[in-house]
Amino acid sequence: MPFQPEKPAFVLWLTGLSGSGKTTLADRLAQILTAQGRKVERLDGDTLRNLFPNTGFDRKSRDEHIRRVGYLASRLEHHGVIVIASFISPYRDSRQFVRTLCKHFIEVYVKASLDECKRRDIKGLYQKAQSGQIQQFTGLDDPYEEPEHPEIIVDTERDPVNVCVDKIMAYIKTYL
Repeated sequence: MPFQPEKPAFVLWLTGLSGSGKTTLADRLAQILTAQGRKVERLDGDTLRNLFPNTGFDRKSRDEHIRRVGYLASRLEHHGVIVIASFISPYRDSRQFVRTLCKHFIEVYVKASLDECKRRDIKGLYQKAQSGQIQQFTGLDDPYEEPEHPEIIVDTERDPVNVCVDKIMAYIKTYL
């Protein structure tokens, strides 16, 4: 049998406000790629903080957390794994740092208005932040810096999940 080069891995980095739909999209994309026989690892903001439990939420701590996650993502990519990372990752410079670590980095801006994200907030995080129970909450008392040049923008307020997933899959097919 002739040599079949392995298909390249990449890091698909979904960024956006809490409640924008990052996790929903990432889970659906992981299901599709796994069903295609690809090696996929999901890294998610809600679950990965357990690996780095002493990471705070001030700017310096968030930067450090994203750098650690980015390094992990780059190592997985190096070993042929498609990484689908869904993190608020509110600062452009942190996301840019992760981009420099990866061979193939695809930034996906999961766009939704703050009002829509508040409406979708099943965990009650925005309400807790507005009442002062949570400090430095992205979009309220801590900034979210929208990506300046993401490879993909999906608007989850305007488009249903399947349309957003199809748009992302159409783009990443260039890597498959």
